[in-house]
Amino acid sequence: MRRTPSRRLVAAVLLAASVLAPMAAIPATAAPATAAPATGTARHDKAGPTPDGLGPELAARLDRTIEEVREQAGIPGVVVGLWMPGVGSYVRATGVADTATGRPMSAGASVRIGSETKTFTVTALLELVDDGRIGLDDPISDYVRGVPNGHRITLRHLAEMRSGLFPYTSDPDFTHDLLSDPERTFTPRETLAYGFRHPNTFAPGTRFQYCNSNLVLLGLVIEKVSGHRLADFIHERVLDPAHLHHTLFPTGSEFPAPHPHGYTDQTLSGGTADTTYWNPSWAWAAGAMISNLHDLRRWAPIVATGKLLSPETQRQRLKTLPTGFPGTSYGLGIFRTNGWTGHNGSIPGYETVTVYLPSKRATLVIMINTDIQYEGQEPSTLLARAITTVATPDNIYDKDSAISPRA
Repeated sequence: MRRTPSRRLVAAVLLAASVLAPMAAIPATAAPATAAPATGTARHDKAGPTPDGLGPELAARLDRTIEEVREQAGIPGVVVGLWMPGVGSYVRATGVADTATGRPMSAGASVRIGSETKTFTVTALLELVDDGRIGLDDPISDYVRGVPNGHRITLRHLAEMRSGLFPYTSDPDFTHDLLSDPERTFTPRETLAYGFRHPNTFAPGTRFQYCNSNLVLLGLVIEKVSGHRLADFIHERVLDPAHLHHTLFPTGSEFPAPHPHGYTDQTLSGGTADTTYWNPSWAWAAGAMISNLHDLRRWAPIVATGKLLSPETQRQRLKTLPTGFPGTSYGLGIFRTNGWTGHNGSIPGYETVTVYLPSKRATLVIMINTDIQYEGQEPSTLLARAITTVATPDNIYDKDSAISPRA
């Protein structure tokens, strides 16, 4: 939705890696997401390259680059982590977590990760494939009734974003209902119903279309086959084995401290609102999760290399297909863009990028507390592109894509 809620719900880095939501009425006290002073913390080596820090010249260039993008795009607060074996590491927190109080952004904060949730949901699904309990080419109609053309849409189509289902986030009634009451709890079946009232947009497997309905259906499959709530299954089979102790699947609007306030213009009025405690239930398996820098750093290589999956299942996951956006392809709940593998996320008030570069064993994590676009582009994408232009010029994130997320 950009200006018009339904247009912002796709999104992503290049292809719609967000999960997105429309947003609610702006509280009278909400402060605008204007750029704030660089009052955060920077950690890098001041003397020269070491195993723990980048050299001072590269670190200084990154400092300047991040501040330039933050100020230009009006991002309140930014957290960046970059780890490059043999080169060094860089962690930077700058700007503010709360525009009303000026509280500085913290590298230890938790944020809502939006569509990065998809990497966890699809990993859980693929573990059921490894268990022999489901097959990727099973039709969704075997597990969930009432899906339009469900006998022809497979679990693979859903995970690849090639189902042809109409995205529920593009339904005007959904947008109105969500924006009118952002604290409302939606059930998975309620959100799907908004999309199922529309005809499918194309035949399964013939095109790429970012669609959160796909992931909600996969969440229902996981629950039916496992016999557990999705949040519990992900916790037991994904988060615990990966040692992600600061990542969670919330049941409502709960948000562990410390966390920054989030700011969006996805509102009925078009004004800026504080989304910190908006209920992400509408996004569920497609985008409701919360994490922090430490856990996302661990998760990037795990999901990119398939540590929790069999080699064959990981090969299936990484069979990425064209998206229609230059330089970007999409696999099973994961994308590739100019060498980087992972996902990004956008939910009203927050955006993230978590990607891994196999050729350099490098990890990049970005967390910001706004989803307000700048000149039609996601602010997290602007940061990722600028950072990789400096740090990995042969592998620039989203280098050739002109997509405006949330189309």
